[in-house]
Amino acid sequence: MPIIKVEASKSLSKEEKKKLIEDSSQIVAEAFELPVQTITMIIYENCPENIGVGGKPVSDN
Repeated sequence: MPIIKVEASKSLSKEEKKKLIEDSSQIVAEAFELPVQTITMIIYENCPENIGVGGKPVSDN
């Protein structure tokens, strides 16, 4: 059972999450030659203040 994990600093709308889950799950199911029902996806939404790139918080950009 493949698990897709996505971490992002941007919040997605309910509709955007639905599309991301459907599209990504279908692609992974095809790649692994498995039924889409076996794919699990977890979306982690992080505050920009909690992410640093290049030694600076993303929220500063």
